[in-house]
Amino acid sequence: MLDIKQIAVSRLVLDNFPHIKAYWQMMSPKIAQIALRFGADDIDGTVIEEKIYHDAGATTPQGMQRKDLVRLIEQAGREAVEREQLLPAGYAD
Repeated sequence: MLDIKQIAVSRLVLDNFPHIKAYWQMMSPKIAQIALRFGADDIDGTVIEEKIYHDAGATTPQGMQRKDLVRLIEQAGREAVEREQLLPAGYAD
């Protein structure tokens, strides 16, 4: 419940931030899905294998296929949109 409260307060207070992310690998797919209804607009994307949180003991899935991610978003009443992965102009590699 604290995760959802933080998302909701972040959306209200951080009005100068264009996006609030609910990282599903950290909070679980179901909680991230709920967070979409409380102000989050990004739950991150498909991940082949997440290591950092799982090395620390996370029990969430290590990856999610695109179709499952789209289903999760659509079940939350949102439209799944794929982000552009290109670096912005002038960004040094």
